[in-house]
This record gives sequence, C-alpha cells and structure tokens, in this order.
Amino acid sequence: MVIPIPSNREALTILLTIKVEWAIEVGIKVFDPKYSNTHYFRRKVSLKKGQQRNIEIPLPVSAKQLILQVYDKRNPNDSGITITDFSVEKMTPPKIWSTPERQRFMDFSVQFAQKAGYTPTGFYDSPTQEFLFQYLPAIVDSFGNELITPARTHRKMPRVQISQRLFRTFTIPIRVAILAHEGCHWFLNTRSQKRADLCGIAYYLAYGFPKIEAVYAATKIFSMYPELVGKAQVERTKDIIAFIDNYTLSQ
Repeated sequence: MVIPIPSNREALTILLTIKVEWAIEVGIKVFDPKYSNTHYFRRKVSLKKGQQRNIEIPLPVSAKQLILQVYDKRNPNDSGITITDFSVEKMTPPKIWSTPERQRFMDFSVQFAQKAGYTPTGFYDSPTQEFLFQYLPAIVDSFGNELITPARTHRKMPRVQISQRLFRTFTIPIRVAILAHEGCHWFLNTRSQKRADLCGIAYYLAYGFPKIEAVYAATKIFSMYPELVGKAQVERTKDIIAFIDNYTLSQ
C-alpha cells in the first residue's frame, strides 16, 4: 500500500500502527518519488500472526513530496497487512549545541545526503566554500583497488572523499551519519575511530534522525564484508549502541 505525504520540506514525524493477519516480513519505505535512490527511511519489521506494531518515523528533513510504502517483502499481495492508525505531526525543532563552523558543515552534509542518490560525481563546495566534497565513482587505493570505506577525510583539511557506488545504496540518514563521522575526524583532528563515531552520532541524534539508522550506519559496511569484521569493529558497534542507549535515557 502506498500513501502520498505532502511533506513540503518540513520536519515531520510519521506515526502508524500496523496489524498483520499472518506472519509477515513487512517492508516500510519513505522516499522522494521524484528522484531515484532517495530513501528517507527504510526498515524491515517481522511480525507474527495477528501481531500489531506501532511505528514512529522521524523525518528531520524531507522533500516537497514523499511516499510512504508499506508492503509484504515476500509477496506482492499486501492483503494481510492493515494500517489501523496513521498520522503525520510536525517535529519539534532540534536543539543543537555546536560551533557555527561545525553547524555549517552539518547543514552542508545533510543537503548533500539528500541529493547524493542521483547527483553526478565531481567536486562540491559548501555555500561558504569552507568544505569540499569529492564525489568519486568509488574510493580506491594507490593500486586502483576499491576500498570498502564509503567516505574518508583529511584530518587537517576540510575535504571529504565519498564513494558514489556505496552512497547510492544508503538511506539519507545513513549518509548523514557517515558524513558526520568524517567531519568529526577533522573537527577533533583525531585518528580515533571511536572518538569520531561518538562525536558524529551525537550530531546525528541531535538533528532527530532515527536511532535505528545510526546502528545501521555503523554495521552496514561490516555486513557487506563479514570476512573483514574483527574485534575492533565489534567493539565500535557496541560503543555506538551504548552511546545511543544513554542518549535515549537522557532525553
């Protein structure tokens, strides 16, 4: 089932209640119908026979028009799914404690994340020309071999290289989380992945993006290349989940 939402680029929260008649793997998507690869939310929910679930979808940024799609991932016939309640509410403006410079970087990152799914490769300057995003077909090493990292930055220079091939597959919130992480490497002048992880997630959560997508951002690359996952990556994911849990309890 498909529900059009006249979002008008406002910050919104979609609230819906889903009930299933039998065990169903429900897919939920919120996307811009005008452009490809522009998912503002994408989630899979496994429900048992007769089960009902309340879903909250925070959208701190949106397009002029959005589509909410709720569907059976294993069957094109959605007859076993019922939306028993649905509403759209305006989101409370976020309180973001940041320096003006960091705020400009995050605003630029959010704007780029919204169009990264369909924009061509090339160099993209921020409006103030402080920051530069180099959008590459893929990020490669000195031998031309593709790296699994979706983005990387120079600690002493506000320039971020971004993999178009990977970014096109991510939701907009995951793109924001990744760019926030890269920005924190530069803000803090640090090589520490943990410091950049937690700094970036703090900005991501302050904007009001979905918490579950922050975990996806941390594990997405690892799940694509499980043979490369080691103790350090597992610990990074645990640290991020613990940080999100503490952030939730403090709100």
